[in-house]
Amino acid sequence: MSDYNPDELLKLHHLRPAPGANKAKIRKGRGEASKGKTAGRGTKGTKARNTVRPGFEGGQMPLIRRVPKLKGFSNARFKKTYQVVNLDKLSELFPEGGEVTVATLVAKGAVRKNELVKVLGTGEITVAVQVSADAFSASAKEKITAAGGTVTEL
Repeated sequence: MSDYNPDELLKLHHLRPAPGANKAKIRKGRGEASKGKTAGRGTKGTKARNTVRPGFEGGQMPLIRRVPKLKGFSNARFKKTYQVVNLDKLSELFPEGGEVTVATLVAKGAVRKNELVKVLGTGEITVAVQVSADAFSASAKEKITAAGGTVTEL
């Protein structure tokens, strides 16, 4: 670096854009001599004259008015849905009796896991079972206790 000359260095204040890189913005709609006339809007019609509001569909019934209104409140979102197990299914799965829980029913494939289980009274049960579930029908409670079993609501 013997031929170092500080006067020949590139300096920030010497930088300029390349010729033709910076072009002046076209000022539309400012008279006939400078892109006046239609100013890039074509000829005639609503869009050439003024702005069209958002959602306007040219006189066709707009989407916002075509779609029906949703009115009122519904408790359907808060509905509890139970998986149903009948007493005849319980007597089939547990012929010796014993303890019946949601976990044992899931293990035997009677219900899906992580869902509420309700025991209904269709069918007969003769063995004593200790049933624990989320809900019971009145007839199911009656039949289980008559057979010598117990009922526990979770």
